[in-house]
Amino acid sequence: MRRAALGALILLATTFPSLAQNTHHANRIDLVRPDAPALARHGEHAIGVRTIEVTNPNQIDVLKAAAGQEPPRYDRKLTLEVWYPADAGNGQPGAYSGVFLRDGKTQVTLHGRAARDAAPKPAAGGYPLAIISHGYPGNRFLLSHLAENLATKGYVVAAIDHADSTYNDQGKFGSTLINRPLDQLFVLNEMDRLSKQPGHFLSGLVDASRTGLIGYSMGGYGAVITAGAGVTKEAVAYDSGVPAGMLSVHLAGSETHRKLRDERIKAVVAIAPWGMQRGFWNGEGLSAITTPILYVAGSKDDVSGYEKGVRALYAGTVNADRYLLTFENANHNAAAPIPAPVESWKAGEGAASSPFNHYADPVWDSVRMNNIAQHFVTAFLGRYVKNDAELGSHLDVPVERASEAVYAVEKDGKPKPEHTYWKGFASRTAMGLMLERKARGAN
Repeated sequence: MRRAALGALILLATTFPSLAQNTHHANRIDLVRPDAPALARHGEHAIGVRTIEVTNPNQIDVLKAAAGQEPPRYDRKLTLEVWYPADAGNGQPGAYSGVFLRDGKTQVTLHGRAARDAAPKPAAGGYPLAIISHGYPGNRFLLSHLAENLATKGYVVAAIDHADSTYNDQGKFGSTLINRPLDQLFVLNEMDRLSKQPGHFLSGLVDASRTGLIGYSMGGYGAVITAGAGVTKEAVAYDSGVPAGMLSVHLAGSETHRKLRDERIKAVVAIAPWGMQRGFWNGEGLSAITTPILYVAGSKDDVSGYEKGVRALYAGTVNADRYLLTFENANHNAAAPIPAPVESWKAGEGAASSPFNHYADPVWDSVRMNNIAQHFVTAFLGRYVKNDAELGSHLDVPVERASEAVYAVEKDGKPKPEHTYWKGFASRTAMGLMLERKARGAN
């Protein structure tokens, strides 16, 4: 039996060398399943990664604000993980060490494709920018599978550690409500500034005029506000543990909210955005979104809601090209989080439960969801950020519900007249998905 098992392992290693490499380390963020859709595959670029610190000066210190008093101000520090196309062969893919889990105590190592501090690969005019904003709580590595994937396809990607909102720095919820869109816009401005700073590794590397904003959960909440949807008066009155009325900075129609609008953002991806189910937006607020937006949701999301949550956002965004990708029977973790690190499978000392459920879904495999997200985000940013019609064509599915699509091709792969299966998906592999789309102005 031992010889047979050893022989099987040798056969796997020789037949599928990439599989052998992927099993060498736990906690890989770069897995692509054999049944993944076409655009999930990594692109042509080798990639590098660096960690940088940025500071937004003179910001309201939400956590120290008191009712009836002028709120104190502070310099708000943010940590960014930045991925970028790099010159091939100038570094071996490394590891992301010291990454905190949901419990805020356990630190783990993730493994991916990026080489730490590799020399950037120059590009005439720079690469488009993608900004990634995590949930509450979360961290800059929660969507690192998507960050690496996009970087291999010619994007510079900046993922934010939002202060007061990470696993090991979790403050009052009100700070997240107020700061999330402000952080997103500040990071856009900083990446633009650094790309014009002589001697900086980002110098000439970023074309911030072509930016895609990606947010998950509270990051999605922030992205909806940044895209143009100011919040309701009811949202301003929401009890978030900070002085009443502070959220008025994002009130629909206010001057402070209007200043958030930025034409450099060409596309927004909002994955399980929180807030609609709590009355944070109404039709008037949502009508101000004109930036193309892709909503992603699980149909059983019990955190952000589906029918009264993400689906209602999609229905109300009438003045933008919008899409809704639904993972049928998935919950709040649909598509976004990395596969649960192996250390998250067991509870830490003194903990009642493990952090596993923070990352995983009870129905869907995480790598499969990640691959589907990589496919559709590549298509969506391709259409609206890169103006790539071929990539964008993967969004034009002939049948909204994949289970109703027909896979019918000739032996040479040529589609038969009755073929309605989704582009880029092999037979059976789109099951459980639904993709709806409406053009700007359509109800």
